[in-house]
Amino acid sequence: MSSLNDIPISALSFYLTAPYPCSYLPGMQARSQVATPGLLINSPLYSQLVQHSFRRSGTYVYRPRCDLCHECIQSRVITARFTANRTQRRAWKQHKNLSASLHPLQEKPEYYELYQRYQRARHPDGGMDNDDYEAYQTFLLQSLVDTVLVEFREGDILRMVSVIDLLGDGLSSVYTFYEPDLPQARFGVYNVLWQIELCRKLNLNYLYLGYWIKNSRKMSYKTQYQPAQGLIDGTWIPLTTNN
Repeated sequence: MSSLNDIPISALSFYLTAPYPCSYLPGMQARSQVATPGLLINSPLYSQLVQHSFRRSGTYVYRPRCDLCHECIQSRVITARFTANRTQRRAWKQHKNLSASLHPLQEKPEYYELYQRYQRARHPDGGMDNDDYEAYQTFLLQSLVDTVLVEFREGDILRMVSVIDLLGDGLSSVYTFYEPDLPQARFGVYNVLWQIELCRKLNLNYLYLGYWIKNSRKMSYKTQYQPAQGLIDGTWIPLTTNN
């Protein structure tokens, strides 16, 4: 007898969105292929979809299907073989006083306040800096798969929040936002290192970092965590800083 977990990808339908401005490559038009119905997509099925370059935003599961561009490449770190470089080791040591706690998806006013400060400082005019509360909730606090929210605090002060999906073979880093008004901090680097360590503790092979785009400075950090791999034409191949 099959279980509710045994939903095949063939049970889904897929549709293409209308073109929209690309968030990463100026002047380019993007399109997405969306999996539907979303209510069928549980954690085992989502783990399969990730192997076909899908990601999620809230309950919206998609992959890039642009007409003139194929630059978005699903990326991951092989966690057991990862070795931190000098800059990463410094970031880990710098923020060793942060305490992390795992929670189900939940809302606190301080999360949204931090999210707004982060968007205004780090991604002005990126489309998310004007997110209202409803858009923020839809993006980060809705999920049909196994998801955890991680608080990072320095004493009682909230410094960073990360949303992470649990997959069959790893963790998928959904989104992280942090205090932008501490210019010497390296919260983003520390967060990736922390997620790699969590994978190791859970005996998970990979940390999925989302799409890497060669010509996007915003995405260049993803090849700094080695060994990294990218999913190209259905095959995971090494990604290096020289790709």
